[in-house]
Amino acid sequence: MNIAQRYSDGPNGRSGIDKRPTTAAVAVRAPGDRRSGPGSGLDGDLIGNRRYHGGDDQAVYAYAREDLDGWERTLDRDLANGMFGENLTTLGVDVTGAVIGERWRLGSDGLVLEVSRPRTPCRTFTTFLGIRGWADTFTRAGKPGAYLRVINPGRVRAGDPVTVTDRPDHGVTIGLVFRAMMSEPGLLPDILVADALAPEVRRRARRRLGMAR
Repeated sequence: MNIAQRYSDGPNGRSGIDKRPTTAAVAVRAPGDRRSGPGSGLDGDLIGNRRYHGGDDQAVYAYAREDLDGWERTLDRDLANGMFGENLTTLGVDVTGAVIGERWRLGSDGLVLEVSRPRTPCRTFTTFLGIRGWADTFTRAGKPGAYLRVINPGRVRAGDPVTVTDRPDHGVTIGLVFRAMMSEPGLLPDILVADALAPEVRRRARRRLGMAR
């Protein structure tokens, strides 16, 4: 696992999408409200647009190295760890199959994260990669990566193991939520059984189903 923590200005102004791997230990904690807090859960990281990104339910973003390798073959280009804006580039973790509410223990410093919601592609992501129609291509692939909230703060560094310590039995995965929200609205009722689903995603799903908030 590598940790992408540095940032630079993005193509459309101040953005934190340009992550760079680091070998240093990084402190991770719950960032609080995304508009008043630091945005990111990682010390030294940047969330440029806090209207849509950051906060407790998007404190840490993880993407699987195996999925990046697949995109390398599809796109015929090299993709370094952090290229998708992820904080954690995992190895040997089924990120798409991770269950909402699943908890990960990272390293030996007590850090525990909880899977909260999938990532959805945005204009900055498309512009950063410079691929026309990227949002549609990314959506069709159904491998969005996972946002996680911080349950116990701690420090993490590249190479620390990820251990799944708890997995709810409702079966609502990152991949299922992504499909429900992006391309298969018939699945929306199914995702509401996940108690740990990010409240913002829950509200959007209920609104689209015509349910009271």
